[in-house]
Amino acid sequence: MAEDTKKRDGDQDQDGGKGKGGGAGTATAKPKGGTATKKAPRQKPPGLLPPWKVLLHNDDKNSMPFVISAIVELTPLNEQDAEQRMIEAHKTGVALLLVTHKERAELYKDQFQSKGLTVTIEPAEKG
Repeated sequence: MAEDTKKRDGDQDQDGGKGKGGGAGTATAKPKGGTATKKAPRQKPPGLLPPWKVLLHNDDKNSMPFVISAIVELTPLNEQDAEQRMIEAHKTGVALLLVTHKERAELYKDQFQSKGLTVTIEPAEKG
């Protein structure tokens, strides 16, 4: 037991009597407010996606009320606008439903095709 006491006393002497933690170093804190903070590089805001046309084609399979209801269901167009697009497609063979980005245009195409309607997409001309 006396050895344990001597050993503990000796340990205290080695670290200058300061107890555990050892060393006489001083702690430094990082300055607040940081004058040396990095700024993020400026990035250009994302540009608009290229526009694509969604075109409804006339067919002899579907009734006019069915086509109108499908347009209203699948697009943001109201019933009156849907009817005008359907009549235009009936008279001329094709009507522009809307213009959007390519991914959404492809989605519209797939949705209309699942209802048995013929819709194609093509790039819209700029300018």
